Amino acid sequence: MSLVLLDHISKRNVFKFKLIAIEDVNLDSEIKNFHERRRIITTEVKLEVWKRDNGKCATCSAGNELHFDHILPFSKGGTSVKAENVQLLCARHNLVKSDK
Repeated sequence: MSLVLLDHISKRNVFKFKLIAIEDVNLDSEIKNFHERRRIITTEVKLEVWKRDNGKCATCSAGNELHFDHILPFSKGGTSVKAENVQLLCARHNLVKSDK
């Protein structure tokens, strides 16, 4: 995509965008990468994690005030679409983890 400034009158910028088709782009991998980086934990993943962790904190086995937690934080490249990167933590352990 190219960008050209057309007008700089009246204290506003007017831009023209030009999209150029390119070949040999693997959209399947681009779409897969996009889905691997979703922040929202899907219902399917939550159910899988809940069953796997028996509805208890992975650290202390508490059964109340539970949070779904990213093992590898989303901000550091972790994903929300795989149960392997999500765990149940009680509020106390989730807050302690976020302090580190």
